Amino acid sequence: MAAGTLAPRPPDSLQEFQYPPQNSPPAGGVPPATDLVLGATAGCLACFLTNPLEVVKTRLQLQGELQPPGTYPRPYRGVLRAAVAVCRADGLRGLQKGLAAGLLYQGLMNGVRFYCYSHAEDAGWTGYPGGTVAAGAVAGAVGAIVGSPAYLSISAAFKSIYQQHGVPGLWRGVTGAVPRVAVGSAVQLATFASAKDWVCKRQWFRKGSWAAVLAGGMVSGVAVAVTMTPFDVISTRLYNQPVDADGTGKLYRGFLDCILQISSKEGLLGLYKGIGAVYLRLGPHTVLSLFFWDKLRNMVQH
Repeated sequence: MAAGTLAPRPPDSLQEFQYPPQNSPPAGGVPPATDLVLGATAGCLACFLTNPLEVVKTRLQLQGELQPPGTYPRPYRGVLRAAVAVCRADGLRGLQKGLAAGLLYQGLMNGVRFYCYSHAEDAGWTGYPGGTVAAGAVAGAVGAIVGSPAYLSISAAFKSIYQQHGVPGLWRGVTGAVPRVAVGSAVQLATFASAKDWVCKRQWFRKGSWAAVLAGGMVSGVAVAVTMTPFDVISTRLYNQPVDADGTGKLYRGFLDCILQISSKEGLLGLYKGIGAVYLRLGPHTVLSLFFWDKLRNMVQH
C-alpha cells in the first residue's frame, strides 16, 4: 500500500458490508409498529370477504378422514356443491361460521407477521439473497404461534379449553400451524415482492399502481396454494381432531404422524384434499390482504 493512503475501514454494520444487498429496502418505509396495525387491518378485511371459502375448505379437508378413497360417502362434492350443502343445512349464516374467531386469528397472526417482516425490512435483511424468503418464514412462524389460540375458537371455548387442558391446550395443533404459516408466509411475501417488481420492470404496469399490486398478489396466490395445501390439510386435521382428557390427540400424535397416516390411508393425493377450495380461498385472501396492506402503507407514507 502506498504511503499516505488510508487503510480501508472495516464495516461497522451489515449496511456497509462490501457486498451490498441486491435490492435495498425502499426509502421512507412504514415503522414496524404501524405495520402491526396495518397488517392486522388488512388481514381482517380479507378474512371477512373470504371466510365462506374457509368454511367450505375445512369441510372438504375433513371429509373421508383416514378412509381409503371411494369407501366413504361424499356429501361435499366440489366447492360449489359444498357451499350449497352448507347453505341447505345451516342457512346463509353457515357460510360465515367462525367469523369472529377468524377475524381474531387473522388480526393477531397478520399483525405480528407484518410487524416482524417490517423489522427485517428496516434492518435490510430482505435485500440479501434469500432474505425475503427467510424473513417471511420467520415472521409467519411467530405470527402462527401468537395467533394459534384464536384458531381454536373464542369466548366460552377459551374458558372450556383452559379448564380441561390448561394453557398448553390453547396451543393444541400449533405444530401444524407453524410450518403451514411459515411456508405460506415465505412464499407469499417473496413471490409478491418479486412479481410486483417484475411486472413494473417489464413496464406492463406503473410502479406503485393498484394493477401492479394486484398482479403481484395473483401470482403469489397461485404459488401459496400449491405449496401450502399439504400443510393446510395437516393443520386442519390436527386442530379438529378429538382429544383425550389430557389433551392428547386421538387420531394423530403430531405433525409427522399426521403426514404418514394420511399418505398411507388416503394416498399422497389426500394431502391435496380441497386444493380447489384452498386456492379459491387463499388466492383472493392473498390478493386482498397484500393489496390492502400495500395501499394502507402508501396512504400512511403519503
